[in-house]
Amino acid sequence: MCGINGVLFQGKHEPEAIGKVLSKMNMEIIHRGPDQDGFFVKDDDQYAVGFAMRRLSIIDLSTGKQPMFSEDGNICIVFNGEIYNYLKLKDLLQKKGAKFYTTSDTEVILRLYENFGSKAFAMLDGMFAFSIYDSNLNKILIARDYFGEKPLYYTKNNGNLIWGSELKSIISVIGQKPEISKQGLNLYFQLTYIPAPYTIYSDINKLEANHYMEINCNDQSYNIVEIEQNFKKEVDPNISFEKAKELTHTLINNSVSSRSIADVPLGTFLSGGVDSSIVSLALSKQTNTKIDTFSVGFEKKSFDESDKARTVAKLINSNHHEFIVSVDDLKSNIDDILLNFDEPFADSSSLPTYLVAHKTRQHVKVALTGDGGDEVFGGYNKYYMGKLNAKYASIIPRGAHATLKSLLNPVLSTKDDKRGKRFKVKKLLNAINYEDEFYYNIISLAYQNSEVAAILKKEAYLNDSLQYFKNKIGKNNNTLTDFRNIDKIISLEGDMLVKVDRTSMLTSLESRAPFLNKEIWNFTSQLPEDYLMKGWNKKYLLKDSFKQYFPDQFLDKSKKGFGVPVGDWLRGYLSEELRSYIEKEFLIKQDLFNIEEITEIVEKHLSGKEDNTFKVWTFFCFQKWYKQTYEAIS
Repeated sequence: MCGINGVLFQGKHEPEAIGKVLSKMNMEIIHRGPDQDGFFVKDDDQYAVGFAMRRLSIIDLSTGKQPMFSEDGNICIVFNGEIYNYLKLKDLLQKKGAKFYTTSDTEVILRLYENFGSKAFAMLDGMFAFSIYDSNLNKILIARDYFGEKPLYYTKNNGNLIWGSELKSIISVIGQKPEISKQGLNLYFQLTYIPAPYTIYSDINKLEANHYMEINCNDQSYNIVEIEQNFKKEVDPNISFEKAKELTHTLINNSVSSRSIADVPLGTFLSGGVDSSIVSLALSKQTNTKIDTFSVGFEKKSFDESDKARTVAKLINSNHHEFIVSVDDLKSNIDDILLNFDEPFADSSSLPTYLVAHKTRQHVKVALTGDGGDEVFGGYNKYYMGKLNAKYASIIPRGAHATLKSLLNPVLSTKDDKRGKRFKVKKLLNAINYEDEFYYNIISLAYQNSEVAAILKKEAYLNDSLQYFKNKIGKNNNTLTDFRNIDKIISLEGDMLVKVDRTSMLTSLESRAPFLNKEIWNFTSQLPEDYLMKGWNKKYLLKDSFKQYFPDQFLDKSKKGFGVPVGDWLRGYLSEELRSYIEKEFLIKQDLFNIEEITEIVEKHLSGKEDNTFKVWTFFCFQKWYKQTYEAIS
C-alpha cells in the first residue's frame, strides 16, 4: 500500500530537474507511505519519463522496494494497493517459466504484464493504481482497479502529462490553481461529492474505475480503455436459494481469507452492523488467536450504536477497542480531515471514519471493513424506496402528488438533526419522479437539480450534471440491479471509497474490503433480485447465510450508519465560521452563488426554523475548501 506519482515531459530534460518535481509530489503524500520512497527517471531527446512512490510496507517487508524492473531493465512499475490473488498468479507464471526475485505482489503484476500485456489487468483481484513504463513500446500504462478503491488523478499541463494518487501532488507542481470545473461544481452540490472522471478542477480528471490509460510517449497522445473482465463462472438461472446461501457463505469466507494476508498486525472495523459483523466473525473463525476489533461511539445517544459492536465482540471473543467521539475530538481534527480530500467532500461520516482509523493505527497496520456490503447484497433503504416510487407513481396522479408535497413538506420539516422517520418520509416524498429520474433524485443528498439552479448563479449552473452517467448507464432504471449498478459507478466510487481511502491513508492505515470482490459482485448480479431483497427485507441472502452465528434477530436490527450530528455542530461551535462564509462581500467576490437564496438556507438552519443539515453542511465544506484553496494564496 502506498501512493504513486508520475510525469511525462516533452523534449529533453535534465534528470535532476525531473527528480525535484517527483520529490515535491512525493512530499505531499508521505502519509500514504511513511516507510520508503522510490524514484525512476529516464530521458532522451524526445521525452522524459519519471515515476515516484511512497510505500507503506504490508507484504514482503524486506525485498518489495519500488520502482521494480524487468530482468532486462526495459519495463518499470510503481504500484499502490494489494493484489489478493497474487500467489495463484505467481504459481501460474512460474509454470510458464517466469523467475521471481521477491515475494511481493508488485513483481507479480510486472511478470504478468510481460506475459500478457494489458490483458493482465483483468486477471487481478485486488485494489490498485499503478504505472508501467514499457521502453520497448515507448508507452506508459496507468490503471485503476475494478471498483475504484485506489485513486488516480491526471492532467495535461503545458504539454506535459502528470498523474498521481492524490490531487495535492498534482497541484503542487503545475504552478497555479486551475479554474473550478462547472461540471464538478454542480455534481458536488447535488451529490455532496464528485465521482470519476470529474474533479472540482476544470483541467484535472480522475481515471474511472476498471479503466487504464495507454500513453504514447513520443507524442503524448493517449487512449482510455475499459478493462474487459473475463467472468467465467456463470450462475445457474434456476439456482435454489439454499444453494445461493451455500455459495455466499463460501465466497465471503474465501474473500476474507484472501484479504487477511499480511506480514503486519491486522484487525477489523466493527460497527455492529450486518457487514462489519460478518467480516469480523469470518476473520475470527480463520485464526486460533483473538482478533482485534475497533469501533467508534458518540456522546449523542441518538447516533450511538456502540452497544451492537460490543455484542459482536463478546460473541467472537475479540480484543475490542471502543472510542467515544465528542465535539472536542472534532475541533482539533476537522480541518485536517476535510481539507485532506483536496476538493470539496461533504460526507460527514468521514469525520468518525478518520478518528477510528487514527485510533486503530495505534494497534494495527491493516483493518478489514464491511464497506461494499450494501451495494453488493442490496442493503440500502433507497433500494426499496425505488420500489415504493414505482407503486406510488402508478397510483397517485402527478398533479395530486404536487398538491400532497406542498401540504406535507411543512408538516414533515424538523428543527433538530435527528434524521428520523419524518426526515426519511420527506426525502422520499421530494424524490418521487414520474420520468424515470427517481433514483438519481434519491442519491442527490444535498440539493436536487432544481435547487442547484436556485443557489448557483446562472453562469455557474449546469443543467443535469449527471447526464454523463445517465448516458453510460442507460434508461429505465427501476430495478434493484439498475440501482446497484448506478451506485457502483457513482456513489461507491465517488463517495464511499474516497472517504475510506483518504481518511485511512491520512493515518497510514491500510483498509481492505472483503465485500468488494469482483467474483462476489458477478455472483450476486446474476441472482434473482428477491434473493437479495425479499419484500422489504434488505440483504436477505447475506443475513440468512450467516444468521446461525448470531443471536436471534440480531442481523435484522436497523442501523443508522456512521451518522454525525453536524447539523447541531453548525449551530454550535462551527456557527461563527459558517457565518463568515455567507458574508456578502465574500460571496460577491466568489461570484458563484445567488446570495439571497444561499443566505436564507443557512440562516433558517442557524435560527432553528428548519433542519437544513445536508444543504448547509455541503455549503460549509465547499466554502472551507474554497477559502483554503483560493483565498489563502491571494
